[in-house]
Amino acid sequence: MTSARDEILARIRTATAALPTDPVPVPRAYLRTAPGTDPGDRSAVLALFAERLAEYGAAVHHTTTAEVASTLAATLPRGPVLVPAGFPGTWLGEWTGAAVADEPPLPDTRLDTLEAVLTTCAVGIADSGTLVLDAGPGQGRRAATLLPDWHVCVVTADQVVSSLPEAVQRLDPRRPLTWISGPSATADIEMIRVQGVHGPRRLTVLLVGPRRT
Repeated sequence: MTSARDEILARIRTATAALPTDPVPVPRAYLRTAPGTDPGDRSAVLALFAERLAEYGAAVHHTTTAEVASTLAATLPRGPVLVPAGFPGTWLGEWTGAAVADEPPLPDTRLDTLEAVLTTCAVGIADSGTLVLDAGPGQGRRAATLLPDWHVCVVTADQVVSSLPEAVQRLDPRRPLTWISGPSATADIEMIRVQGVHGPRRLTVLLVGPRRT
């Protein structure tokens, strides 16, 4: 006796028997870059990244490698500020605030009392103004970047790519990835935008690269 399942599968085989077996190539080059942006034009990519971040409500400070320490000193609060393991110590050379380590991991109640968390990132995506953290050096664990009310992130120019497909090529899917597009916010209730529901209410990005002209 033929089951309904066998009959359905038999019909599918009959219907698809004449279809070509070789996969049809699908052009996807259009996905590799942000629309209207040449990925080789680094100035345009960085400008788009800063523009998208600002649209989300993030504060963006452009700085050079030589000025990172002074820019952080002028940006960070006095503390306490969580500084994950692996964050470059030279970047904190001019800041005189109170740095807090997360080793051993701090309880959530303690993380919630910190003024800010300071991190690096793995990748920045210009097209969407997104930061991607993968728990690498200077990035810390996910909870440590979600509970403090202010996230300050240092992004170097060479970490910023034009589009999402470019970013995916750089990332290891086996690592814990956190995708951040602006300060945490929601408009689920009566379309009223409220910040700080799922994470930090404030996001500040230090973009380290050639000074904009």
